[in-house]
Amino acid sequence: MARPEIDWDDTDGFTAGVVGPQGRRVFFLQARRAGQVVSLKVEKQQVAGLADFLDGLMEDLPPTDERALEVIDANVRFEDPGEADWVVGSLGITYQQSTDRLVLIAEELLRDEDEPPAQARFPMRREMVVCFIDRARQLVAAGRPPCDWCGAPLEPSAAGWCPCVN
Repeated sequence: MARPEIDWDDTDGFTAGVVGPQGRRVFFLQARRAGQVVSLKVEKQQVAGLADFLDGLMEDLPPTDERALEVIDANVRFEDPGEADWVVGSLGITYQQSTDRLVLIAEELLRDEDEPPAQARFPMRREMVVCFIDRARQLVAAGRPPCDWCGAPLEPSAAGWCPCVN
């Protein structure tokens, strides 16, 4: 059964969030528009990569309004979705110069290639993107510390020990 396409003309809120304890966190991208909330499950690396890519794009755009940043940051909230609307397979970004919006394009990860994947378009103000970048980097940094030798995340229950040491 095909899922509905999400193609908003603007986005009221956009953030990243996590559910679960450290080491078992599930990452989400969450967007809001006129009372509708869409929660998409992503991998930690997708959140980190999206934040880095958006940060690079922001360097090529005019500076953001600091007062607007404060208002957007104060209104950003993540609600535990319970269950994701769908799992993200790919992410893309475009810039609409006419509306001065960065548009996140997310496509569903499907196991059955006979069905078309769900797609979502979330146009975002630059100030919203700056707030997302900060939030995403905080979430990624709050994860498990990496092993000094192999870089894999250390399990909290292993007290800093990694199997690569053997």
